[in-house]
Amino acid sequence: MDAQAAPSSFRRWGTVAALLVLATALSRVLEPHVSLTSQAMIYVLAVVIAAYRLDWVPSVVCAVGAVTALNFFFVPPRWTFAVESREHLISLAVMLVVALVISRLASGLRRETDIARLNEVRARQLQALASELVAAPTPQDVRQLGQAALDAAFSGTSQLVLASDEGEPEPFAALEPAVRDGLRACMKERAVLGPGTGRWPGLAAWYLPLGDQGEVFGAACVRPAPAADDGGREHAQALCALLAQALGRLRLSRSMQAAQSEVERQQLQNTFLAAISHDLRTPLAAIVAAATSLQMQRERLDAAAQARLLQSIVNEADYLGTMSDNTLQLLRLASPGQVLQRSWESVEEIVGAVLGRVRQHDPARRIRSRVPEGLPLVRADAVLLAQLLANLLDNALQYSEDEVELSVETRAGTLELCVKDRGPGIPEAEREAIFQPYVRGDRAGRRGTGLGLAVCRAIARAHGAQLLLRAREGGGSCFCLQLPVEAQPASPEPSR
Repeated sequence: MDAQAAPSSFRRWGTVAALLVLATALSRVLEPHVSLTSQAMIYVLAVVIAAYRLDWVPSVVCAVGAVTALNFFFVPPRWTFAVESREHLISLAVMLVVALVISRLASGLRRETDIARLNEVRARQLQALASELVAAPTPQDVRQLGQAALDAAFSGTSQLVLASDEGEPEPFAALEPAVRDGLRACMKERAVLGPGTGRWPGLAAWYLPLGDQGEVFGAACVRPAPAADDGGREHAQALCALLAQALGRLRLSRSMQAAQSEVERQQLQNTFLAAISHDLRTPLAAIVAAATSLQMQRERLDAAAQARLLQSIVNEADYLGTMSDNTLQLLRLASPGQVLQRSWESVEEIVGAVLGRVRQHDPARRIRSRVPEGLPLVRADAVLLAQLLANLLDNALQYSEDEVELSVETRAGTLELCVKDRGPGIPEAEREAIFQPYVRGDRAGRRGTGLGLAVCRAIARAHGAQLLLRAREGGGSCFCLQLPVEAQPASPEPSR
């Protein structure tokens, strides 16, 4: 008998003795005023109380003790166990049977009440776990919720592990050899193992798979595991079934997202191919027409006409190059698993290089730049960042006849590059749609594929930045790229 069982046993038998002593004392006090039948009812009441409060064995002992005490103290001849009257003998026998029946019924009722309460607690735990699992975002969160539920439901040490890609329980190194073997066998057989299951009954714990015949996501080791505790084993199976459903839902959700991403990528590629095949026709036709005219009629054309045709070829070729660059970059950034090769870059150098290229197509020199010195470095793909800035400046020059302002400044941990124009502006309802592929703000009747701003937004997101569009005070639009400024790299020490 262990240290906890000894006090509990003492309390049980102490309760039996106290009830018999109390019933005897009360019968002794009331003896002058009541009959032997009433005294017997006092003992029956003690038996009922014992049956309601105690287990089957102490309640039976209390019933036998009550009949014995009534016979010894109150049934003639007193102070002996002899019974002089047949009537008294029959009464004592009937009382013993009644006491035993009452004890049995009361014990059964108490046991059913305890089972009902336990089932209610378990049902509430299942309901709470199901509600929590709905919001679990990762398998590790599901495992933590399941481990907490097992610890709350069972008094022994329980372990819950997920299956690795190789079908082994994780974490492999933290498990005892016996537990590891049991979990592995449970996952392999896809069945509950342990006492009362008919499979490996010699084990000291239940081993339950997280899953069914289709797929197993892990396993649980539950202790203690009495062979006769069918309710406890069923509750453990219900907990594991909820966990398996949650893990299956997460895996299905990831598969659906991957499939949806692949479908969207395929649709995007098909859309790009269809758009390119359509948009290439006009500039290619213009290039072929101009080149054919130069080839066939060069002698008949003066120098000015030849210069116009050559300039047309250059302009259409530049347009084709820009469209191809935007399309390829958008396809590249839309590909899953694409990782940018970022390095520390100087914004001043990127802006200077972009202005040098863009101003070749801006003879009026309408771009006004404001780039302060001492700007922090940014971790970026310089080619992509230059393409973003060039697209914004080309759009501003195309849709505006006035000056275009380019400014760079730092704001609360971000580096903000803004391109401002005095064009017709974009209505607020269209400011998000303008960043979608093949959506153009073409109120000015300008030619374009609608890819430039879509590429800009994709490049910004790939850098963890934001590209915002705001209305400019006084008319026009303001596109602002907000790049995060990370901790600056340490300056190299000067060599001696």
